[in-house]
Amino acid sequence: MKFTIAIEPGTKKAAYGVAVPDLPGCFSAGDTVEEAFDNAREAIEAHCEVLAEEGTEIPATKPMSEWQASRDYRGWTWGVIDVPIERFFGPAEKINITVPGRLLKQIDEHAKKLGQTRSGFLTQAALDAMRRER
Repeated sequence: MKFTIAIEPGTKKAAYGVAVPDLPGCFSAGDTVEEAFDNAREAIEAHCEVLAEEGTEIPATKPMSEWQASRDYRGWTWGVIDVPIERFFGPAEKINITVPGRLLKQIDEHAKKLGQTRSGFLTQAALDAMRRER
């Protein structure tokens, strides 16, 4: 799953701070920007593992542009990282569905544009649809 991260500029005395706005309470840091990205990935994995153990759903993600408009993150650097958290929510199951060929082609093209697999895209679309109904 892809997560937006906000990186607070570091100084000679302070590390780069990292916040994951879509996961309230998920923070990290690193002495370099590269280390900040790596540590953010670990923080997201740990945070999501705890959520799964508690039976809590992952909050819905927002577009990066919404977070960038927040005063809380003014002057921060932005990035997106892909973290494989699905394993915390149970083993994957193979299913057989019927989809019109033209639609399947559109799904595959759209998923590819987003850098996702067909399965990842359909899973995320289903989660988003169910969240909207709540």
